Amino acid sequence: MIIGVPTEIKAEENRVALTPAGVAAFCSHDHTVLVQSGAGMGSNITDAAYRAAGARIVTSAAAVWQRAGMILKVKEPQPSEFRFLRPGLILFTYLHLAAAKALARELISRRVTALGYETVQLKDGSLPLLAPMSEVAGRLAIQAGAWSLQARNGGRGVLLSGASGVRPGKVMILGAGIAGANACQVAVGVGAEVTVLDVDAARLRYLHDILGGHVTTLMSNRALIEEELLQSDLVIGAVLVPGALAPKLITAAMVAKMKRGAAIVDLSIDQGGSAETSRPTTHGKPTFVRDGVVHYCVTNMPGAVPHTSTYALTNATLLYALDIADRGVLEAGALNQAIRHGLNTYDGKVTHPAVADTLKLQSHSPWE
Repeated sequence: MIIGVPTEIKAEENRVALTPAGVAAFCSHDHTVLVQSGAGMGSNITDAAYRAAGARIVTSAAAVWQRAGMILKVKEPQPSEFRFLRPGLILFTYLHLAAAKALARELISRRVTALGYETVQLKDGSLPLLAPMSEVAGRLAIQAGAWSLQARNGGRGVLLSGASGVRPGKVMILGAGIAGANACQVAVGVGAEVTVLDVDAARLRYLHDILGGHVTTLMSNRALIEEELLQSDLVIGAVLVPGALAPKLITAAMVAKMKRGAAIVDLSIDQGGSAETSRPTTHGKPTFVRDGVVHYCVTNMPGAVPHTSTYALTNATLLYALDIADRGVLEAGALNQAIRHGLNTYDGKVTHPAVADTLKLQSHSPWE
């Protein structure tokens, strides 16, 4: 199979979908890899490094898209890339279709075989291809929150660690999954007062144990969310429902009651956001202020550290991508449940139940 790796064109997205080691792995399976010239520069990977690993360097995006049987990307296709979508093309990337209805329509109408990293799911419910970027985003969230709390950025002027004789900042984390857990660990590490809420008692127990009790864990409900929200300096939204829109656990009315200059970092923004007041932002303009609360809602936060993120992502996606290239989607999916879950659209139909439900369409599995 011919594997295509185009340059990412989403605003300020510097990651790339494949490392030179990944190229070498595909070549060792007798596949051909086309890499658009400059695709790795944002992650400090040169064309020469790709060429040495066995890739063919192609100058234009059109040539990559048109010649490849499978496209590997990081972010969802942008509107200017819709013209490259075609029947039978395999697209493997982060899709987040629940929050991208226009893209979903294009994938359906153009009969693209599209797999979303974020819906590849193991038997235990874990999301192995979302995990590495959730880990990075969770760790970045505290940095972003600390920056948002600075007075020059509209924040309260609170230092999360506090100082001698001064209380530390109070951090509230909604969701104890991979992103929330990593945000929690970093927040505890810098000395903040941390509370994490989730509906999964086992996850809360796990965080309490690994952090030696240096975190308050609460079973999530509306009353507790509002109570904690009003006391917090920094709120991290890290709630995920695979394939579906994130639940709006923070209402606009709640935000209006928060401390002036408090901050919300909404890691769920790719799936619509955890707060009713959230809207997507970019690295160039990462924040906005509503009702006196600073909102940080960058949709590709790991893109701020593209070198680390690119290698972490390829480490996770490579085996799945190789399996699809070796066997084709249908055979690979028949043998691997995680790949079945990853398929979002096929031959003009939506195949993932949660995505179909959000888009108000019927789900059709090609394996039934």
